[in-house]
Amino acid sequence: MVHSVQTLILGAGAAGLMCAAHAGPDVLVVDHAKAPAEKIRISGGGRCNFTNMYTEPENFLSENIHFAKSALSRYTQWDFLDLVTKHGIPHHEKTLGQLFCDRSAKDIIAMLLAEMGPAKLWLQTEIAEVSHRDGAFHVTLTREGKRHAVVARNLVLATGGKSIPKMGATGLAYRLAAQFGHRVTETRPALVPLTFEGAAKAHFAALSGTSVPARVACNGTSFDEGMLFTHRGLSGPSILQISSYWTEGDTLSLHLLPETDLYETLRAQRTQAGGKALTTILADHLPKKLVQHLAEAWGLSGNLADQSDTALRALTERLSAWHVTPTSSEGYRTAEVTLGGIATEGLSSRTMESQHVSGLYVIGEAADVTGWLGGYNFQWAWSSGVAAGRAITGQPGH
Repeated sequence: MVHSVQTLILGAGAAGLMCAAHAGPDVLVVDHAKAPAEKIRISGGGRCNFTNMYTEPENFLSENIHFAKSALSRYTQWDFLDLVTKHGIPHHEKTLGQLFCDRSAKDIIAMLLAEMGPAKLWLQTEIAEVSHRDGAFHVTLTREGKRHAVVARNLVLATGGKSIPKMGATGLAYRLAAQFGHRVTETRPALVPLTFEGAAKAHFAALSGTSVPARVACNGTSFDEGMLFTHRGLSGPSILQISSYWTEGDTLSLHLLPETDLYETLRAQRTQAGGKALTTILADHLPKKLVQHLAEAWGLSGNLADQSDTALRALTERLSAWHVTPTSSEGYRTAEVTLGGIATEGLSSRTMESQHVSGLYVIGEAADVTGWLGGYNFQWAWSSGVAAGRAITGQPGH
């Protein structure tokens, strides 16, 4: 049986569902999963960090750092927040502009499905073949054991990247884009914990579960957020953020307690509590388990009164420039997103349409646009999805 539709959207994630809500009435969305928007459902601990109040183009990585500006400016975080408010979804700011649902991420999914209106949604559907001829896309799908031929004027690639393969991520969009003449940049896991091997892994494993505020820097970029020691290495918001800027072989600089002038604090305490052990005083500022580890690794001993200004300066400088070199990352298995993707040089920044094949659109994580941790990637999904949907319905300038 041949199904003819105006627009076929591959992928029922954040970008695909948002595009379907704006792409007109004759839309079919397909996905391999049993339920739509599984990444939304599990995001933010089940509460979905659906956008960030401080979203700016500077919060995104891409070969072309200017590419995201158009879509982000024409459908902003405030536009999406208006939609959330319209649907009566209670929400709150957690930290650093991150907006979360009060109840459940399922509220966002229900909102998107409601916004889709008459668009059809086929789940548990596999994509077998895709071709383009005579001004239309011809796609063979397998659903409920039957093959279906779909002919569509527009084809939207919204299947995301390679992150979290257990949820079905395969990089399909990259292969289809390459089939239609698009270049795909080098891709790698991003927003991902970093791992160590050998002695360093053993050291960090002993600290597993310990967290500390840290400024983590690499390749000229730094983030001030929590850092978490794990049984394999380092995680926490600051590490996930910097992982997008780190490549194998790079060294991280860790500045513990970046908001505290630890040198002056210890000097002041020396006059009041000099008889206490240095490690005891340090444990007032840093997690006890971490202090014990550093005492063994760095040979910290004696009372605070025994520490000269020079010794305190050396210690605090070490704590503000602790250099470690991760071996690898946890990979796509736990990466929140994929860095890189379909090169933006072949796409219109205004409409997300291919410059090689008319009617082909690339949105969301499939494109080479990667946001920081904190709701930015969802905002890119909303903005790019709306840009493509409006273009399909002839409203690109909206």
